[in-house]
Amino acid sequence: MSILASRITAVRSVVDSKKMVLVGGCFDVLHYGHIMFLQKAHAKGEVLVVALESDWFIKTKKKRNPIHTQDMRKKILMALRSVDAVINLPPMKQDHDYEELVWALKPHVIAVTSPDPHMAHKKKFAHAIGARVVSVIKRIPRYSSTAIISR
Repeated sequence: MSILASRITAVRSVVDSKKMVLVGGCFDVLHYGHIMFLQKAHAKGEVLVVALESDWFIKTKKKRNPIHTQDMRKKILMALRSVDAVINLPPMKQDHDYEELVWALKPHVIAVTSPDPHMAHKKKFAHAIGARVVSVIKRIPRYSSTAIISR
């Protein structure tokens, strides 16, 4: 069993048969926009699961070093009332990797921030597993990690 598969199995046992909402992201510098997003996402179901991007993702996709390690970010997220479980993602290099995660978790809702550049793809895949994609908040540019770090 892969590391990711064992993490998914652990989360599935916590979630049981409750209505699961799945979100993904880096959450490297936790800020107001993140808190609002997580609270509104949690409100769409009974349990909120966060797929937490790897340090590799931040370095290669965000083109910067992470402020907090993935394990630190997980602990920060787990301290929030709105977060029920966090899955530390390994480096995921293709859309197919994310599809396997979603297929294994089978969330009822995938919550996103709008605008989401991958919305059409997410909706197509969500439909395939009987889930729905819901935009729960608009992006707040002033409260992005990038904007905060640059200030």
